[in-house]
Amino acid sequence: MSDWLWHEREMSDPVLVLASTSRYRAELLSRLGVPFSAAAPSCDEESGKQRQLDPRALALLLAEEKARSVAQQHPAAFVLGGDQLVALDGVILGKPHTREGAIAQLQRLRGRSHQLLTASCLVTPDGRLRTHVDKHTLSMRALSDAALGRYVDADQPLDCAGSYKIEARGIALFERIQGEDFTAITGLPLITVTRWLVESGFAVP
Repeated sequence: MSDWLWHEREMSDPVLVLASTSRYRAELLSRLGVPFSAAAPSCDEESGKQRQLDPRALALLLAEEKARSVAQQHPAAFVLGGDQLVALDGVILGKPHTREGAIAQLQRLRGRSHQLLTASCLVTPDGRLRTHVDKHTLSMRALSDAALGRYVDADQPLDCAGSYKIEARGIALFERIQGEDFTAITGLPLITVTRWLVESGFAVP
C-alpha cells in the first residue's frame, strides 16, 4: 500500500482509543455507536494529588496525563481520557474501597452540597488536545446512619468517588442536582465527547 493510500485510509477511518479500564466510561462511550478499544493508562494519580492543585485543575491534569500515556502507545489514534473528583469545601474525596469508608463519606456529604468534577481530554494523532471540565453541584438529603448503611449495602459504591451511584439507587440520596450534561455524573460527558468526535471525522449516528 502506498504512503498516499495509507494516509487516505487514516483520514477516512479514524481510530478511537479510550484511555480507561472503567466499565462505566466504556458503557457510556458505547452508546454513541462508534467503534473503540480500551487501554489502561499509565498515570501516577497519587503523585498528581500531592501537587496541591485545586480540584478542577487536578481533575484536568489527571485526565490529560491518562490520555497522553495511552497516546504514546497509539500515536495514530484519537485517545480519550478522563478523570472524576468529588470535592466538598475544596477537599477531594476519593474512592472509599470499603463499606466503612463509604458510609463515612456519605455522612460527610449528607445535608450538604458538594461538587462532582468530570474532566475529559482528547489527544489527536497530531498531538493536539481538546479538554473540558464538567461541574455538577449535588445536594444530598439529610439521611440517617441506618439509611446510609442500607444504601451502601444495596449499591456497593466502593469504587465510586463520593460513594454513590447516581445511575442506580444513589439517585434517591439527592434532593437537587445542577449541571449541564447528566452523563458526566457517570464518568463521561457525552454531549462534549460527541462534538469532539464529529469534528474529528467520526461518524456518530
